Amino acid sequence: MQADQIIKNAKIFTADKEHPKASALAVKNGKFVYVGDESGLSEYDGPVTDLAGKFIMPGIIDSHVHVTMGAGYDLVGEVGEMLLCKSKEEALDIISDYIRKNPGKDRYRFMLDKKHLKGNNITKEDLDLICPDGELQIQEAQGHSIWVNSNILKKHGITDEIKDPVPGLSFYVRKDGHVTGEMSEGATELPIILDSAMDKSDSQIDAALQRWIDYSVSVGVTGVFDAGIPGFPEFHERVYSRLRELDRQGKLPIYVDGCYVISAAWEAEEGIRELKRLQKEYNTEHMRIHTLKLFMDGTLKLHSGAMVTPYADNGELGCNAMNLEEVVALLKELNKEGLDFHVHTVGEASSRLVLDGVEQVRKELGNDFRIRVVCAHLQIQDTADLTRFAPLGVIANFTPWWHSDDVNLYKYLFGEERGQNMYRCKSVWDSGALVTWSSDTIAYMDFASWNPYLGMEVGMTRFVTEKTKISTSEKRADIFPPADQRMSIEEMLLGYTINGAKQLGIEKARGSIEVGKDADFLVFDKDLLTAEHQGFSHNMPKDVYFSGKKVN
Repeated sequence: MQADQIIKNAKIFTADKEHPKASALAVKNGKFVYVGDESGLSEYDGPVTDLAGKFIMPGIIDSHVHVTMGAGYDLVGEVGEMLLCKSKEEALDIISDYIRKNPGKDRYRFMLDKKHLKGNNITKEDLDLICPDGELQIQEAQGHSIWVNSNILKKHGITDEIKDPVPGLSFYVRKDGHVTGEMSEGATELPIILDSAMDKSDSQIDAALQRWIDYSVSVGVTGVFDAGIPGFPEFHERVYSRLRELDRQGKLPIYVDGCYVISAAWEAEEGIRELKRLQKEYNTEHMRIHTLKLFMDGTLKLHSGAMVTPYADNGELGCNAMNLEEVVALLKELNKEGLDFHVHTVGEASSRLVLDGVEQVRKELGNDFRIRVVCAHLQIQDTADLTRFAPLGVIANFTPWWHSDDVNLYKYLFGEERGQNMYRCKSVWDSGALVTWSSDTIAYMDFASWNPYLGMEVGMTRFVTEKTKISTSEKRADIFPPADQRMSIEEMLLGYTINGAKQLGIEKARGSIEVGKDADFLVFDKDLLTAEHQGFSHNMPKDVYFSGKKVN
């Protein structure tokens, strides 16, 4: 048989359970036609490359990223200067001084860690005093809340009568019935933060996407799940229209799995309708939309992650966007339509709710329940739920570069014992569940946290040192507990390849090096299976192939 490419003398990690290792492969028309040892190459003619023992693995699949949101942040241009302060008054003084020295901007943007307010609140009146003529926003450092002045409220038609998407979770903060200028969660804040992105041209959106494409190709990411933008479907779809056009032009060397995002039960009916429309309009060769994404809860640091056991520091439980009855109804409807379900589940009660919903629907529908259900992030889990993913067929998606966090913060939030039992990915993996890995970063910037090898390193070590490739000063040499949740390199590679493909439903075409599959593969000078775990984040592929074509 004539082949387009023949490779021999390689160390190949196939991610194929039946045949995990090989030393040779052949590619024809963008697909693997042979994978095995060199003796089988005698049947193939074509250009031969001797890799002299170099390492090969399948293309990487990042199964929870924010492509459309990242493009929006890139087009907005400013994430905002971080306010390094010790009080509300100091924060406002810094902002006032900046505006005085930089007059005439359409909008001033800042970031602030809420802990620096020490229980005080910023209001629109505070911001109006220092910025009466322009627009002023302060995004909370966790990326899940924002403060704005009256000019921005007016621009977006936000009045005292506006409806909260999910009271207690996604809402407009009020005092005495009046909106204060503070709002919680993406459904309320992102239409404001990213509003100017809608004014950009198609070529500007394409340029932002090209930055993401170039980076992804450089590190060997050949497939992603885009987790979308809550509350701003107009821009989300506009980016999809540009991705569709890039694919039609042959300029999308990455498989993009898309979604439609909702944040509340009352959005579900329209969400399914819109998802089906997107599915019809935007599916192309390397792009497919078939998933409803739900923000079930918020974040732990803002106490909006939903808990089974109350937060230790304030006795609250957080909040879920849906109740069990609503989850069950939604799962049944998605199953009927053949659509998948991807859920932001940070807190233990949010993932438990999804597991309970799937369990109930499976009892009712049996083998007729066929959709993929993903719980993403899983920062804290009740121990009783760790072994429930596997029998229920729910996919567990973790963001491993988070797994080197500040243990003292979680001890404060959850108490001594629970605070040392975060991110228990190994327990879920060992139970037999399908576990996938992701970067979950919302802005392009320097792409440091998009790096899959950073995820692999921290997944294996659960700490960050001077050897780690990341733009942060928070280096921690101590292992983030529990230490027994560290993963092996083989587990990290599987989670980033074949498991990711299974989550996206493309395992018959991608995710492993097997005959008949698309030839997405990476070549490294270094053997990743034996590479030092500390500093693993500095690895980069020498060659990246997408459907048999070298793209880097």
